[in-house]
Amino acid sequence: MHLVGMKTPDLSEPRTRRRVIAALAAVLLILLLAGVGIYGLITGPPTTSDTNRTNENGPGPVITAPGDPTPTTTPRLPVVRASADPETFARNVATALFEWDTGSGFMPLDYTSVVLEVGDPSGAEQAGLASDIAAYLPTREAWIELRQYATTQHLTIEDAFVPEAWSTALEQARPGQLAEGTVAYTIEGTRHREGLWNDEHVTSEHPVSFTVFVVCGPTYETCHLLRLSQLDNPLR
Repeated sequence: MHLVGMKTPDLSEPRTRRRVIAALAAVLLILLLAGVGIYGLITGPPTTSDTNRTNENGPGPVITAPGDPTPTTTPRLPVVRASADPETFARNVATALFEWDTGSGFMPLDYTSVVLEVGDPSGAEQAGLASDIAAYLPTREAWIELRQYATTQHLTIEDAFVPEAWSTALEQARPGQLAEGTVAYTIEGTRHREGLWNDEHVTSEHPVSFTVFVVCGPTYETCHLLRLSQLDNPLR
């Protein structure tokens, strides 16, 4: 190759400058999209503070993809298995709460309804429980974004126990304030998230903890869900 005779492009020419600027812009755009995709898959849905910041500063970046992933099996919603044992039921609730698949064709409200089905039949805590569950699931906008990467999630439970703070709560409760058989179980585990990025399998793990409040016998023959604590803010 003869490098000596090569002509160095004149960046002072308008056409040359426009070409250089366009090339740099394209490279920066590709890097931005790649960073946002990986970050969204790993970190999951934004917290309330993140949402507030987004609303103040305007809409965030939008990612487009060629269509939704096609499920390889018939999509099914998880089921909270019934049980008269409070610990077993609390574990069943926790497992169903964290089990979702953005490529299933279902939306967050569908997964919310699964957990609501085992709520207290009296309906006294229904509105609060619906709000609790929603805080554990991605928003509709985040769900649509995660769907582009065929993102799925499940929970591995490491421990489930009645927290010491529950004994104090029972002592301070007024007579008749809590139905007989009401108990709290704190769950500790690991949230597993998987997806595809540029046809490569990507995974992430994140420790989680929360408290499940249930009511069982003698009030009901089988246990029912009352409320959920904030994620990562359980009773201890």
